[in-house]
Amino acid sequence: MPQPTTQARRTGHPGYSETLPRAPQSAAAARRLLRTACAVWGLDDLAEDGALIVSELVANAVQHACQGSIRVVVERPATRTVHIAVSDFSRARPVERESGEGDEDGRGLFLVAALAADWGTEERSWGKIVWATLGERG
Repeated sequence: MPQPTTQARRTGHPGYSETLPRAPQSAAAARRLLRTACAVWGLDDLAEDGALIVSELVANAVQHACQGSIRVVVERPATRTVHIAVSDFSRARPVERESGEGDEDGRGLFLVAALAADWGTEERSWGKIVWATLGERG
Protein backbone atom coordinates (compact mmCIF):
# COMPACT_ATOMS: atom_id res chain seq x y z
CA MET A 1 0.00 0.00 0.00
CA PRO A 2 1.46 3.43 -0.90
CA GLN A 3 2.55 5.66 1.99
CA PRO A 4 0.75 9.00 2.29
CA THR A 5 2.77 12.02 1.31
CA THR A 6 1.99 15.61 2.24
CA GLN A 7 3.41 18.63 0.49
CA ALA A 8 3.04 22.37 0.99
CA ARG A 9 3.35 24.51 -2.11
CA ARG A 10 6.33 26.82 -2.35
CA THR A 11 4.97 29.01 -5.16
CA GLY A 12 1.58 30.30 -6.23
CA HIS A 13 -1.29 30.63 -3.84
CA PRO A 14 -1.00 28.62 -0.61
CA GLY A 15 -1.97 24.99 -0.79
CA TYR A 16 -1.45 21.57 0.70
CA SER A 17 -1.76 18.21 -1.01
CA GLU A 18 -1.58 14.61 0.00
CA THR A 19 -1.62 11.34 -1.93
CA LEU A 20 -3.57 8.75 0.02
CA PRO A 21 -4.50 5.10 -0.43
CA ARG A 22 -7.93 4.52 -1.92
CA ALA A 23 -9.27 3.27 1.40
CA PRO A 24 -12.03 4.40 3.78
CA GLN A 25 -9.42 5.39 6.40
CA SER A 26 -8.14 8.09 4.04
CA ALA A 27 -11.13 10.29 4.87
CA ALA A 28 -9.66 10.87 8.35
CA ALA A 29 -6.28 11.87 6.88
CA ALA A 30 -8.03 14.22 4.44
CA ARG A 31 -9.97 15.85 7.29
CA ARG A 32 -6.71 16.36 9.24
CA LEU A 33 -5.11 17.97 6.17
CA LEU A 34 -8.10 20.28 5.70
CA ARG A 35 -8.26 21.27 9.37
CA THR A 36 -4.51 21.90 9.51
CA ALA A 37 -4.64 24.13 6.43
CA CYS A 38 -7.60 26.10 7.80
CA ALA A 39 -5.85 26.56 11.16
CA VAL A 40 -2.64 27.80 9.49
CA TRP A 41 -4.66 30.25 7.39
CA GLY A 42 -6.79 31.45 10.32
CA LEU A 43 -9.94 30.07 8.70
CA ASP A 44 -11.12 27.81 11.52
CA ASP A 45 -14.71 28.88 10.85
CA LEU A 46 -14.55 27.03 7.50
CA ALA A 47 -12.94 23.88 8.91
CA GLU A 48 -16.04 21.94 9.95
CA ASP A 49 -17.91 22.42 6.66
CA GLY A 50 -14.65 21.68 4.85
CA ALA A 51 -14.13 18.49 6.83
CA LEU A 52 -17.61 17.26 5.90
CA ILE A 53 -17.06 18.11 2.24
CA VAL A 54 -13.65 16.46 1.97
CA SER A 55 -15.04 13.36 3.73
CA GLU A 56 -17.80 13.06 1.14
CA LEU A 57 -15.46 13.63 -1.81
CA VAL A 58 -12.98 11.05 -0.50
CA ALA A 59 -15.79 8.55 0.21
CA ASN A 60 -17.01 8.89 -3.38
CA ALA A 61 -13.50 8.41 -4.75
CA VAL A 62 -12.93 5.36 -2.55
CA GLN A 63 -16.23 3.80 -3.60
CA HIS A 64 -16.25 4.56 -7.33
CA ALA A 65 -12.67 5.05 -8.51
CA CYS A 66 -10.13 2.57 -9.74
CA GLN A 67 -6.46 2.09 -8.91
CA GLY A 68 -4.91 2.30 -5.48
CA SER A 69 -4.57 5.99 -4.66
CA ILE A 70 -6.36 9.32 -4.61
CA ARG A 71 -5.03 12.86 -4.28
CA VAL A 72 -6.44 15.52 -1.96
CA VAL A 73 -5.58 19.18 -2.54
CA VAL A 74 -6.54 22.06 -0.23
CA GLU A 75 -5.81 25.53 -1.57
CA ARG A 76 -6.46 29.12 -0.58
CA PRO A 77 -7.07 31.07 -3.79
CA ALA A 78 -8.32 34.16 -1.91
CA THR A 79 -8.22 35.51 1.64
CA ARG A 80 -11.54 33.96 2.74
CA THR A 81 -11.76 31.10 0.24
CA VAL A 82 -10.73 27.46 0.57
CA HIS A 83 -10.73 25.21 -2.51
CA ILE A 84 -10.90 21.44 -1.89
CA ALA A 85 -10.19 18.94 -4.66
CA VAL A 86 -10.05 15.14 -4.76
CA SER A 87 -8.66 13.46 -7.85
CA ASP A 88 -8.86 9.83 -8.83
CA PHE A 89 -8.23 7.59 -11.82
CA SER A 90 -11.85 7.11 -12.88
CA ARG A 91 -13.46 9.23 -15.58
CA ALA A 92 -16.98 8.43 -14.32
CA ARG A 93 -18.57 11.67 -13.14
CA PRO A 94 -20.31 11.77 -9.78
CA VAL A 95 -24.08 12.09 -10.03
CA GLU A 96 -26.40 13.79 -7.57
CA ARG A 97 -29.24 11.42 -6.95
CA GLU A 98 -32.37 11.35 -4.90
CA SER A 99 -32.22 9.01 -1.95
CA GLY A 100 -35.14 7.53 -0.13
CA GLU A 101 -35.90 7.92 3.55
CA GLY A 102 -34.44 4.51 4.42
CA ASP A 103 -31.32 4.79 2.22
CA GLU A 104 -28.03 4.75 4.09
CA ASP A 105 -26.07 6.57 1.40
CA GLY A 106 -26.59 8.74 -1.65
CA ARG A 107 -26.81 12.10 0.07
CA GLY A 108 -23.15 13.09 -0.14
CA LEU A 109 -23.29 15.38 -3.16
CA PHE A 110 -26.42 17.08 -1.83
CA LEU A 111 -24.47 17.80 1.35
CA VAL A 112 -21.52 19.12 -0.67
CA ALA A 113 -23.84 21.36 -2.70
CA ALA A 114 -25.51 22.67 0.45
CA LEU A 115 -22.26 23.53 2.25
CA ALA A 116 -20.08 24.74 -0.63
CA ALA A 117 -20.23 28.10 -2.37
CA ASP A 118 -19.66 26.11 -5.58
CA TRP A 119 -18.61 22.63 -6.64
CA GLY A 120 -18.01 20.65 -9.81
CA THR A 121 -16.06 18.05 -11.72
CA GLU A 122 -13.21 18.39 -14.20
CA GLU A 123 -12.37 15.51 -16.52
CA ARG A 124 -8.76 14.69 -17.24
CA SER A 125 -7.24 12.15 -19.63
CA TRP A 126 -6.23 10.04 -16.60
CA GLY A 127 -9.43 10.46 -14.54
CA LYS A 128 -11.23 13.34 -12.86
CA ILE A 129 -11.05 16.00 -10.18
CA VAL A 130 -14.09 16.68 -8.02
CA TRP A 131 -13.83 20.02 -6.24
CA ALA A 132 -15.70 22.32 -3.90
CA THR A 133 -15.08 25.91 -2.85
CA LEU A 134 -15.80 27.23 0.63
CA GLY A 135 -16.03 30.88 1.53
CA GLU A 136 -18.42 33.74 1.32
CA ARG A 137 -21.70 32.50 -0.06
CA GLY A 138 -23.35 34.83 -2.55
